[in-house]
Amino acid sequence: MKKRFSTWIRAIRNLRRPSASANRRRLAALGIDPARISVRRALPADAGAIARVHVQAFAETHGGLNPPTFALRHRQWTELLHQTDRFCYLAENERGEVAGFASGNGYFDPALPEYDGQLNKIYLLQTYQRLGIGRQLLLAVARRLYDDGARAMLLFGEAENPSCFFYEKMGGVRLLSPDGSFHGGYGWPSLASLLR
Repeated sequence: MKKRFSTWIRAIRNLRRPSASANRRRLAALGIDPARISVRRALPADAGAIARVHVQAFAETHGGLNPPTFALRHRQWTELLHQTDRFCYLAENERGEVAGFASGNGYFDPALPEYDGQLNKIYLLQTYQRLGIGRQLLLAVARRLYDDGARAMLLFGEAENPSCFFYEKMGGVRLLSPDGSFHGGYGWPSLASLLR
């Protein structure tokens, strides 16, 4: 019953998101060409832009929940972008404005020994969604993990998040708890297959 409830919540939230054609029109009105979005490795100087997107995208996804503050996210991203065991990629438009980001790191858990990489976070502003940019970000993290020696990747999300449809479209397999329930985790058992 809970699984069905999560699926309904996710589907309803997904209906609230703009379509690809609506987003193309919105971006065109702003003079932004989605085909000219580039993905690059984030630098420490990008912490403020990433924090802004993190706060805004969280609010767009989770609606009424209190989003974290910009100050908190800026401090966290400043620290994260100086760590050597984690990395981040960002998507930016031709004006240099950040539209989204994805971060990753190595992973080890004896309960999930088959997974050695983690897609830690992936956020994309709503206006840039459904245009293939999330796919580029996810694949950038997967490529980096693979190049660093990881063979499988997982992500811990929320079962009600409408982004679960995206993870499934990208080949993510639901990670179920011992009692068979789904809590939002996804796995990509073969990065090699994902990157083909």
